[in-house]
Order: sequence, then structure tokens, then C-alpha cells
Amino acid sequence: MLKWTTLALAVAAGTSVTSSGAMAAGSMTAGRPIGPDDIARLLVVSEPQVDPAGQWVAYTVAGTDVTADKPVSHIWMTSWDGARSVQLTSRAKESETTPRFSPDGQWLAFISARGGDDKADDQLWLMSRAGGEGRPIGGVHGAVTDYAWSPDSRTLALVVEDPDPDARANAAAEAIVPSPARPGGAPAPEAAMSPTPQSGGADKDKPPKPIVIDRFQFKQDIDGYLGKKRQRLLLYDIATGAARRLTTGDFREALPAWSPDGRQIAFSSKRAADPDRTYDSNLYLATVGAAPAEPVRLTAYEGADNDDEWASRPAWSPDGREIAYLEGGPVKLIGYGVHKLAVVPAAGGAARVLTAALDRNVSNPVWSADGRWLRVLVEDDEAQRIVAVPAAGGAPKEVAGGWRKFSAPAAAPRDGLAVLLSTPMAPAEVYAVDAGGKLRQLSHQNDAWLKEVAVAPTVRTSFKSADGTEVHGFLVTPPGAPAGQRLPTMLYSHGGPQSQVAAEFAMNFQIFAGHGYAVVAPNFRGGTGRGEAYAKAIYAAWGTVDVADDLAAVDDAVARGVADPDRLVVGGWSYGGILTNYVIASDRRFKAAVSGASISNVFAGYGTDQYIRDYETELGRPWEHPEAWLKLSYPFFHNERIVTPTLFMAGDRDFNVPLLNSEQMYQALKSRGIDAELVIYPGEFHGLRRPSFLKDRMQRWLAWYDARVGKAP
Repeated sequence: MLKWTTLALAVAAGTSVTSSGAMAAGSMTAGRPIGPDDIARLLVVSEPQVDPAGQWVAYTVAGTDVTADKPVSHIWMTSWDGARSVQLTSRAKESETTPRFSPDGQWLAFISARGGDDKADDQLWLMSRAGGEGRPIGGVHGAVTDYAWSPDSRTLALVVEDPDPDARANAAAEAIVPSPARPGGAPAPEAAMSPTPQSGGADKDKPPKPIVIDRFQFKQDIDGYLGKKRQRLLLYDIATGAARRLTTGDFREALPAWSPDGRQIAFSSKRAADPDRTYDSNLYLATVGAAPAEPVRLTAYEGADNDDEWASRPAWSPDGREIAYLEGGPVKLIGYGVHKLAVVPAAGGAARVLTAALDRNVSNPVWSADGRWLRVLVEDDEAQRIVAVPAAGGAPKEVAGGWRKFSAPAAAPRDGLAVLLSTPMAPAEVYAVDAGGKLRQLSHQNDAWLKEVAVAPTVRTSFKSADGTEVHGFLVTPPGAPAGQRLPTMLYSHGGPQSQVAAEFAMNFQIFAGHGYAVVAPNFRGGTGRGEAYAKAIYAAWGTVDVADDLAAVDDAVARGVADPDRLVVGGWSYGGILTNYVIASDRRFKAAVSGASISNVFAGYGTDQYIRDYETELGRPWEHPEAWLKLSYPFFHNERIVTPTLFMAGDRDFNVPLLNSEQMYQALKSRGIDAELVIYPGEFHGLRRPSFLKDRMQRWLAWYDARVGKAP
């Protein structure tokens, strides 16, 4: 169903009602409180990749260009022993992402729109490890969204988005004039690169053309209205600069993974007659040949096999005989279902599910060098840990756990891993993990900032909901708050709903707490991390037990002596905004609410967003099952229950939960004379990007609360 993204406000902690530990931490009492200005100070570390020799780890560091009012990201590299760090790219106002070393160690590639205007200008760049500036590869038309190096470093598998909305993939392979090579056929990569990126953007001087829609799913956040363009797999020859299609067919292709011998590529795709109407993505295998060929389907499960929305690349066993991938949950359960680790023979045959008994989402498989184990991430009850699963079957063995969040594992020599690790006390940094699970911090991008600020303490809570179900959640309190003092308290609901409040640093929670508010963040039913039954408890029943779980979390905070029952506020974004609407339509104790990017009139939302498959699977068609749609729309059709002053926020280009949904709810409350306000962020999608808007959102959010309850002295 609704895979609405969370605001990444998740937090987590250690044991019940005790402050969490941290691998790296700022002071909980010394330093200044964290505020909205700190949004521009936080550096977001991501995408670690280890070089073939195991000596360096490249990664992306994203920050804020305050003057240009835009996010920027650059590539850094840290030695495996953590002793040295080097910034590799630093062009002002330009960004680079997705660093990957060539297997021979000669090149570091990355994606960038240097010199372009938008994502349509994203191209692949190569930087020599011997030194010098990076150059874009030539001969590729359309935005490069992903890529993978061949084992011999001579060829790149590129995922390229069509530059022309009316392009057709089943045409003959596009003829591209190769760049010259050095005499004797020796590679001339500098000749195979154009001096400027090839732009896929439209000519802004031409008048716009009508938008013609004929697809079942015709909208997607950020992408806008969906035409006929697809993401294609191309093979790019480094020596000649020639690019060609890998496969035939008019389908979206994603997540390429080369076989160890370089002869085949596994990838994910939906290749049904109408991909928009099905969840049936599968793993395919294409042979690398002289001409595009029809790929072979390896998996047969009717649901999502290695759905590219999870961004979990298939992984070949070291001997090339098997491929590990993710098998989705039951089709009927859509996002509530649990993803499992599976392996399938590369030569064809039945797949084996290795984590059928785990009842937890897994992702990002990495094989051990001897092929006996697969390391995977496991989403488990607020944490995300690393476990090793026997390739022959058997119980998983923990590699690295605790109440913290590991992510983005990348293979390193000697069965090591480079990972991201975040805790409630510190933002994600790159860590090395040895084969036995021992950790070593490699990057220190946020150390200086953490020394300036007071990080709010977080405790993990456990309480009973109205029907006796055990619910887990987290309580964040202002740093240095006097013991026994009751505080104005915010109930925060996460997005998704198929996600969880995770054991990671949460900038926005820190801002709320730094301003004087306690934050109550329950992992209500409908979220993930507690198994399939827990997640599907709100299937076609939004605003039921999830509301009860939210209210039980507030009751728990009051009972602990933390929350002031006369100064309660509530808020959230995406499904968190939706649940906020359900909460204030069910309980009048909240003095203020902030509902971000939400919907309440679900009935009228049909056909206006990107979730048509999910809606029809979970609720049926509204003209056939109007009762189901009306039941979920009670905050709108029974808005007379709402008395809480409510601030609505949304981006005007949001196709995930479109602006019109917030407008309708704002209008309903305003019609009744309820204190309400609507803030629209121009040019923004579901997740805000402009730094000044991110700061503005937090300032308005806090001001709305302050005006109605005041903050702690």
C-alpha cells in the first residue's frame, strides 16, 4: 500500500527507560541546544565503497550551500586504517554521488550533473586514481542513474533513462560513433570522455508540448507525469566510448550485477504486458554479447523479486553458480509483507528462501569469500543489525547488533565490510567491520559539530495499547531537563506506514527537544520491524489500532512523569501527517497539531497520486467498495470531531501525497472556524529539499506549538 517516505526523524535507544549508549557522541548536557540553523551544519555520510586492494573507502558527504540555498555532495576517501582522509571532489555548487572503484583500481567513477540544470543532466564521470580532475564519459544520451563495473574494468553496465519520452527500447540498438583509441587498440579513456556532459534536458526556449497520458500508473513524485520513457541497461566500452543496449524489450531495468567471469549480468525488471498493473518484478539474466538479446527470467514468484524500490542489488556467489536476492512478501499484503533472502541457480532452477522463519525484512546481501555465508541487514524492532545466513540453510548468526542502525554494507577484503553506522547520539559515519564483527570508525565528518552541541538523551519505552498489545517506542527529552519536571510533549508519528522509528540520529527530534519539547515516538502497528502480523494489523484499517497505539504512548509518557497532560501537541509527515489527522479526530486533548503532506479524504484521493496499485489491492475500487474508502476518510467526513488548531504543510509539486489533499482538510477546518493554517512550499516534492525551506518548516512547526502551549523554561 502506501510507501510514503518518512521524514527521517526516527530515533531509538538502549534499554527500557535508560539513556542509550553511542559509538560516537556529543555531550548530552554541555554545549548549546540543537536548533533549526543546525540543519545546514549536519553532514550526511553515505554510499561507502572499498577499493580492490582494501586500502581505501570512498563515500559521499552531503552538506548545505547556504548562499546558493541548495544541498551539495562531494566524494571523500578514507584509508582502511582510518588514519588519513582526502576530499576528492570540491567544485563549488556542484555535486557528485555514487562513487565506485574499478576492479583494477585504476579509476574511481561517480555520477554528477556538473554543468547541467537537473537530474536529466546526470552523467557518469571517471577520475584517474593517479590524479587529475574527473571527466564525463561521452556517447551516452539520457541521465545515468546507476552503474556497475565489469570484472575486467573494461566495460560499464549503465542504467540510463531515455532522453526522449517517446523513445522505444525495442528498436534496433542505437548506433553511437565511438571515440578514437590509441594506435594498436590500446585503451584511451581520456579520448572516450567528452569535455562536457551530454544534457538530456529540454530546450527551454521551445513552447511546452501537451502531456499525453495513456498509462495505468501515470504519476510519480519527482518524476512528474509518466510518459513512455524507461530506464535501460546499456553496455559502455571504456576504450572506444561506444554504448549499446544489453537487452531487447520496452521495459524498465535496474540494479545490474556482473557475474564473476564477466559473461553475464543479473538485473531486476518487470516485463509483464502492462508493468504498471503488477507487483511481479523478477530477476533476469542477460548474456553479454555483440547484440542486444532477450534476457532469461530466473525467478518465478508472483510478487516482487528484488524490487528496485529497495535498492538492494542482487549478489553473485564467488563461484558464479548462485545469485542472492530479495523475495517480496505475499502480493496481497503489498508493503506490509516481509522481504526474505533467497538464492537461485544462475543456470536456472528453483529458488531457495533462506530466511523464511525470520519474520523480519532483510536486505543488501554480501557473500563471504568462501561462499558459505551471506551477510545481510535485518530490520529488527527499531534496530538494524548485520547477520550471517548460512548459504546452505540454517539459523542466522549475529555479526554486529545492538540498539543502533547499520546500513549500506560494502564488501571489503578478508570478509570485512564497510558500513554506515548511526546511533541516537551521533549521525551516520563510515565504519569498518571485520569478519568477527569488530567495529572501527573510519570517517569523522560530524565530530567537530557534535562537540558544539548538546545531544538530547533518548530512552526506549515499552507499554500496552488499549487491546493489550505490547508496543515499543522512544522518548526524547531536552538535554539538561530537570528531573521530575513535566514538559510540553510532542507525539510524533513516523511515515510509511511500512517503516519504523529506527535506532539512528534524528535531526528533527533533536531540534524539537533542543527547543524544550519532549518527543514521544511510538512504533505503532502498521509499521515494520516487528514482523508481518504486526505490520498488517492496519491493512484496510488505517486510523484504528495505530491511533490506539499512539494514544497509549502519550499515556505512558504522562505516567512516567515526563509529559505535561495539559501541554500535549502532535505532528508528523506523510503517513505521520495522516495519522495526526486520525488522532485529532479521535482525541481532543492535543492543544496543537502539525499535519505534513497528508490526506484525509481518501475517497477523493483516488487517481491523484502514485499509489494506484496499492490502493486497488488494499481497498478495492472505490465505486465497487465505497464503504472501505469512506471508512478511512473519517477525519474529513467527520471533521466536526476536530477542535485542535492545525497547521498543514505540503510541497506544491508533491505527487506522492498531493497538495490538494492538505488543501481539502485545511478548507474543511477553516469552514468550521477552527484555527488552521496552510503553508505551501513552491517547487517542492514530497520530501523538501531547499535548505531554507527545511529551516522554515522547523521554525513554523515550533512557533505553531509555542503559540498554543509555550515551551519549557
